[in-house]
Amino acid sequence: MRALRPVFCGLFLAIAAFSLNPLASSPAMAQSIMQGGLIEEIRIEGAQRIDPQTVRSYMLVDPGDQFDPLRLDESLKAIFDTGLFADVTLRREGNTLVVDVVENPIINRIAFEGNDAIEDGELEGEVELRPRVVYTRTRVQNDVQRMLDLYRRNGRFAARVEPKIIELPQNRVDLVFEINEGEVTGIKSVNFIGNRAFSDGSLRSEISTTESAWYRFLSTDDTYDPDRLNFDRELLRRFYLSEGYADFRVLSVVAELDDDRSGFIVTFTMDEGPRYDFGEVDLTTTLKDLNVEQLRGELQAEPGDVYDATAVEADVDTLTDVVGNLGYAFVDIRPRTRRDRENLTIGITYDIQEGPKVFVERIDIQGNTRTLDRVIRREFRLVEGDAFNASKLRRSRQRIENLGFFRSVNVQQEPGSAPDRSVMKVEVEEQSTGEITIGAGISTSAGPLGNIQLRERNLLGRGQDLRLGFTLSGSSSQIDLSFTEPYFLDRPIAAGFDVFRVTREFEESDFDQQRIGFGLRAGYDLTEHTRHVVRYRLERQEISDVDDDASILIRSEEGDTLRSIVGQDLTWDRRDNRFDTREGYRLRLSNEVAGLGGDVSFLRNTLEGDYYVPVLESMTLRFGGEFGYMFGIGEDTRIADRFFIGGETFRGFEPGGAGPRDVEADDALGGNTYYKGTVELSFPLGLPEEFEIRGRLFTDIGASFDADSDEDFVENSAAPRVSVGPGISWRSPFGPLRLDIGFPIVKEDFDEEQLLSFSFGTQF
Repeated sequence: MRALRPVFCGLFLAIAAFSLNPLASSPAMAQSIMQGGLIEEIRIEGAQRIDPQTVRSYMLVDPGDQFDPLRLDESLKAIFDTGLFADVTLRREGNTLVVDVVENPIINRIAFEGNDAIEDGELEGEVELRPRVVYTRTRVQNDVQRMLDLYRRNGRFAARVEPKIIELPQNRVDLVFEINEGEVTGIKSVNFIGNRAFSDGSLRSEISTTESAWYRFLSTDDTYDPDRLNFDRELLRRFYLSEGYADFRVLSVVAELDDDRSGFIVTFTMDEGPRYDFGEVDLTTTLKDLNVEQLRGELQAEPGDVYDATAVEADVDTLTDVVGNLGYAFVDIRPRTRRDRENLTIGITYDIQEGPKVFVERIDIQGNTRTLDRVIRREFRLVEGDAFNASKLRRSRQRIENLGFFRSVNVQQEPGSAPDRSVMKVEVEEQSTGEITIGAGISTSAGPLGNIQLRERNLLGRGQDLRLGFTLSGSSSQIDLSFTEPYFLDRPIAAGFDVFRVTREFEESDFDQQRIGFGLRAGYDLTEHTRHVVRYRLERQEISDVDDDASILIRSEEGDTLRSIVGQDLTWDRRDNRFDTREGYRLRLSNEVAGLGGDVSFLRNTLEGDYYVPVLESMTLRFGGEFGYMFGIGEDTRIADRFFIGGETFRGFEPGGAGPRDVEADDALGGNTYYKGTVELSFPLGLPEEFEIRGRLFTDIGASFDADSDEDFVENSAAPRVSVGPGISWRSPFGPLRLDIGFPIVKEDFDEEQLLSFSFGTQF
């Protein structure tokens, strides 16, 4: 038996090799190949579009070679791997090797059926198959998976894609993807495990993913997106770090699709860790003549306060700016932390050292196919040769983004030609800056309102702003053309002109006003937050359609006048957000002088300001004040130039209803002086934050007086009027809505009241 064991083993291996050889799929073929001999001819059969020589080029045998099963097997695989053939077989006829091929069809047309949420063009960009390309099942399945991935990125995890082929003559096919998009796969619930300091509701307000609800039909934040969940991890980390939880970790984020595949259940598992306070806060430096004690007043981090990582980052930025302004161009500020786990404090030492001396070698700008380089370059706070400053680089990026010309702005620092040289690389992606805007709205002061505006904010790529607007409302109409050059004569001065025609019905005073003219203006920044504007306006003003029973004072002003007015505005704005202010303040001083030519002479001055104070976590208290004073130069002021308060400017009173009045004709006359103060508390109403609905409680106090008339029929009082009431504001998807209910609690007998004032408008 031992002597026969090698024989049996060899026979077993031979049988196994023979059975696994694809060329030996039949006894006849195996016998013919196993007979050996030389290949005298190779004949290709079944090729239609593909040249037989192309098939030959993939084979590893040639005429004159032996019939070698291994080399023939490799040739078969090589031909299959080309993807050109649906089937390939090899057979032997005498000493001729016959290669039978069945070509894959050619795609004639690709179509998509059943898709509605995603357009054909987007699907075509996702698939790799194209007309006149060889059809293969593998490529089709790969494209099916790509389309499913696209639908999942759009929140449709129930989507189904089934490929169908329609056979055509000449071995061609039409490929049709039948799509069942399914419903948007939303977020059924967002849960948190491990949170003790904050409720689930509080944490849900900090992340971008939201639970699906009927009122979120205009939002995509309630659709499942893995990338958004990764972003939510970072948002949670930042939130907890700002609340003192320096050891916070997100252990896992799990999204489970429910049984009917209609929604995900998202669960964040977290470890909050203990809450820390700021310990000792120090500043150290080796810079010569730098007094660090003078910098302590610039720090937000204070011992005993709850630890806040964002305050530390803000302190680094502030110290970099302050030290840089003191003449130290190269500084490196590193916050060094000392964590005391026993006392739960984190001490901070801001180490101010001399940074590497790096200068700006070059500023490279890429991606601006339309916008001129100089339009971007002039927004930079750095120029070639300047000492590199990270704070100025961040400010430069912010200014470029504020232009509104680009979809994305990426500013990076790259090594220059030497260790002390740095290249600023700016990559931008342009977006459309032309606008056709159609607006509609309604308010108690103007009635129904509609407007059309044509605007180009980046004319010829030069950053110039050209606008043509048409406005029509129940009480006024306006046509205006304006042009602004943001850098007049290559200086940071925004200069422009306006041409206008405005008509308005003064229902409160029984006359119509028409103004036709033009204006010139120039504005520039005194500081990052202070802006000064000077302007000139020349206009012809006509008072017409005066009612027969209107005040004699109004009838005496009927006719045309020419006004030549020079003015200036000085604005100091430190609000955190111009549209939804929660903190900061704003002051504005305006002056106008009429009389440098024209028929009317006066001096008009206004001062207004607002101060916003955050109360608790989500409430804002606003203190507002306004004061205006004007007088005629050598003549009385005219009614159309005076101050009218009421309506939206003084809730609880009609437009012009809280000021001088002809009591016999019941016409508002306006005042040469006015004052108004407001205290307003803004707060959430408990609705989901994405509704952006806030409530208000307000008190207005003020008056308009001094009408340049001592007639008996003119009532004129500087006594304060007071109104109180509630209101709501909604930044709706259809435009901002504001509604107030004002109750006058202190007023004069001749004042005109108005309970409700509202405004609503949108742009399409």
